Amino acid sequence: MRTADDRWDIVSSVGWTALMVAAGRAVESHRPDPLVEDPYAELFVARADTPQPVPTRPDQPWPDPERVGDETTGVDEFWALMSTYQGVRSRFFDRALLDAGVDQVVLLAAGLDARAYRVDWPAGTTVFEIDQDQVLAFKDEVLTTAGAQERCRRVAVPVDLRDDWVGALRAAGFDDTRSSAFLAEGLLPFLPAAAESDLLHRVGTLTAPGSTVVVENFASAFAQLRHDPVLPRFGRPFGVEMVGLVDMTEPRPHPADELRRDGWDTKVTPAVDVAAQWGRPLPTMATGTTLDSEFVVARR
Repeated sequence: MRTADDRWDIVSSVGWTALMVAAGRAVESHRPDPLVEDPYAELFVARADTPQPVPTRPDQPWPDPERVGDETTGVDEFWALMSTYQGVRSRFFDRALLDAGVDQVVLLAAGLDARAYRVDWPAGTTVFEIDQDQVLAFKDEVLTTAGAQERCRRVAVPVDLRDDWVGALRAAGFDDTRSSAFLAEGLLPFLPAAAESDLLHRVGTLTAPGSTVVVENFASAFAQLRHDPVLPRFGRPFGVEMVGLVDMTEPRPHPADELRRDGWDTKVTPAVDVAAQWGRPLPTMATGTTLDSEFVVARR
């Protein structure tokens, strides 16, 4: 279970979810018609010391101790859904950040995000990556060993979002008098409801006119999934209790509503619509479960 001051590396707790996101990008990168191409995602998975192999190809099954022969307990269906979703989500947010037309980009809880290395940023762009020090250290080691070349100026900001991340970001060179773009991808469900509201408000205090905030609203999707027996089975091979990672004890305001209250103009797009538009419909599990997720783009 989470605690108020918990810490993690890339194979435990919330850090493990960053590794699963990288695995999803690796799967997408190996499709014949990838929505994103991330040559580093598979490297992250290969270098992580996981108790079970993590699939990185579309034809690889999810490790499932309850599998009997060719039977499935739903984890393969769930992984097909999640890995497809990662490709759709990554492509949408790549475009949203580039369309923002700014030269300061902040990745909140960056995890194993490799956008600084795989996106063709305009000249002069700085990408700030905020996350816990162990996560950023792992990423730096893998990318350095691989000889990866940055496509922008990348600034790592090793700080927990529960600490003074605003001060750390400013100290790293972020200029809040100039327009910027902030991304909260795969983040908000792992914050308590009050912390989510506070985070979005703090972003509002850091953003000048002409700025963009891009947010994934996954709370409704997780509320649906947390009652599906596939969720605990999904994390079990890796010693991770998925349900315990997310605080669902309090109702959450919609992030678009929070942003509107701070003066943002927002547009909300369901992930299923984006997936269908790009010819990558999100699979539906045999139980009827799909992902009730939304992408929020806010401008001021």
